[in-house]
Amino acid sequence: METTNPATAYSGKLAVLFEGTGDSLLSQQLAERLAVPFKQASESGLENYPFYLCWREGGLKLLDKELLKKGGLSVDVEPRNGEQRSWPAPKIDALAQALGRKTQTVVDATTGWGQDSLHIFRMGYQLLCIERSPIMAELLADGFNRLAALDWMQRLNLQPPTLLSGNAIELLATLATPPDCIYLDPMFPPKRKKSALPKKSMLVLRDLLGDDHDKEQLFAAAMAATGKRVVVKSPDYAEPLGGKPSDSFHGKLLRYDVYLKN
Repeated sequence: METTNPATAYSGKLAVLFEGTGDSLLSQQLAERLAVPFKQASESGLENYPFYLCWREGGLKLLDKELLKKGGLSVDVEPRNGEQRSWPAPKIDALAQALGRKTQTVVDATTGWGQDSLHIFRMGYQLLCIERSPIMAELLADGFNRLAALDWMQRLNLQPPTLLSGNAIELLATLATPPDCIYLDPMFPPKRKKSALPKKSMLVLRDLLGDDHDKEQLFAAAMAATGKRVVVKSPDYAEPLGGKPSDSFHGKLLRYDVYLKN
């Protein structure tokens, strides 16, 4: 997926929807930042747009036609099932093993919905997040703002992860200090033989943004920018992105390939 201008990337595909509650100016400003139309719920023709961004239930939501009348997708700042709620959470799962026991600083160069990023953050790593989709960057910024307001974050005087919006291939080359680890979770083409259906959030993301066609360039940029290692998350059926890894740690239906910098 090449870096694109939002004005052309989202033309006819996305609008910002204001449903009549809260500050309409926030929605108008969001539409201006993304160079997409601003629509009100009372208007006709809402079915003409496949996707909407809308503030609902205290958070920014991504909607498709199916979700217009119910809920929406947002960055979930709560731990996933099975993840520890303490801070810092124990570094015992496959992801923590791949990141490395001595790792302190991590850059997530493909943040997406932020679920791995937030897990990494809750384990106590110093984290920088990069997201090149302006839509996902807006959703992440909203999520990180909600994270900052949580009681445990304020009680421990913690700040949410730093977020940069832009192409990681370019931004990684500008890092002032090489991080201990750069984490990559690019979108791989789906398995030809379908088994379990992907989550709704991933289906919407793929429909809106497409696949990552420059995974190899991103991996090369990560290897050049990292201080010690690059970790690549991939489905278990995919070929290793960077050739034979130094090590691999397996989760359910996925693996984390570790590439050590010489």
